[in-house]
Amino acid sequence: MRSRTDPDTDARGTLLVDIKASSELKPGVNLPASGTVSTINDVARLAGVSIKTVSRVMNNEPNVRAETRVKVQEAANLLHYRPNLLARSLAGARSFLIGIFYDNPNPSYINAVQNGAIRRCRESSYHLLIEPQDAHSPDLERNIAGLLATIRLDGVILTPPLCDMAVVLHAVEAAGVPYVRISPFLNPGRSPIVRMDEARATYEMTQHLIAMGHRDIGFVLGHPEHGGTHLRYQGFTKALSEAGITPRPDWVKQGFFSYESGIEAGKSFFAEGKPRPTAIFSSNDYMAFGIMGVAQQMGIRIPEDISICGFDDAPGSILIWPHVTTIRQPVEDIAYAAADILLAKAEVEDADGTKRDTDRMLPFELIKRNSVGPV
Repeated sequence: MRSRTDPDTDARGTLLVDIKASSELKPGVNLPASGTVSTINDVARLAGVSIKTVSRVMNNEPNVRAETRVKVQEAANLLHYRPNLLARSLAGARSFLIGIFYDNPNPSYINAVQNGAIRRCRESSYHLLIEPQDAHSPDLERNIAGLLATIRLDGVILTPPLCDMAVVLHAVEAAGVPYVRISPFLNPGRSPIVRMDEARATYEMTQHLIAMGHRDIGFVLGHPEHGGTHLRYQGFTKALSEAGITPRPDWVKQGFFSYESGIEAGKSFFAEGKPRPTAIFSSNDYMAFGIMGVAQQMGIRIPEDISICGFDDAPGSILIWPHVTTIRQPVEDIAYAAADILLAKAEVEDADGTKRDTDRMLPFELIKRNSVGPV
């Protein structure tokens, strides 16, 4: 015999809807028993709408009345309903998957890209496929073409250096998959782009060093295959030129965006018997960490004897001492915007039929910390 504290059930043991849960939901509709999986039919019955309306709400489509959208969402929440990805894919032309292709030695950068894209995907019940690629593989084009032929994607995000590689772009375009590039250097009109102004960022950081009295400034280049490397060096040389400073070729070192290449650059800068700059601008924070490690091993004080700054605002920039003056690049927001462009294409046009903006430029921030001081 059922106690008074037991929830109301019918003869089959199916829970009855608590009408108090929402005055908008259709009364008298049974909830599935505990342990069963709710279906779109259950949501439609509880909300008192058609299955098509539930589908449109779950897919975040426009032209659904606000009150109807709320009612469907309340019903879905009450039923713990989650759309089946395979069923959604089979029912329409979308896979509800977008991909990220990358080849980048910077782990914090890739982690931030993934986090930003995932955050946007979850807002539209999409999923993200993460695919590392070897940019130097002779089979790169075939690998990407095979992947796109095997897995149906609604869009692809390309990060440096893949975003500037002709074989990658050809493979994606041949598959007919929409794509967005993050921070490319070449062919800006070929696809939608999301970036920050890297040249302007290095220009402003170099101006900051000059304002602190530095005129002997070294620079560490990033990986030559990354477009950001060239943009950052452009900003650096522009600021020097405007200040009447000629960069010394022996103070421009080749790096590869890795800690190890920063160590090699540091050893070259601080070689015994060679003149050294009063400040060093590293194209990313990981190389700056390597330079700082060499300086500290040699008893060179930072910033008293030499100022060192970086780029990206990697997590380690506030974990070492002195904390690193750097450029904060909004990597997560950039990836979020790239996914947003793809999902805008994958979902529907705006209600009025207007074309949404594609290319997006996000702001950067110069973070002044302890690794830079006056001459």
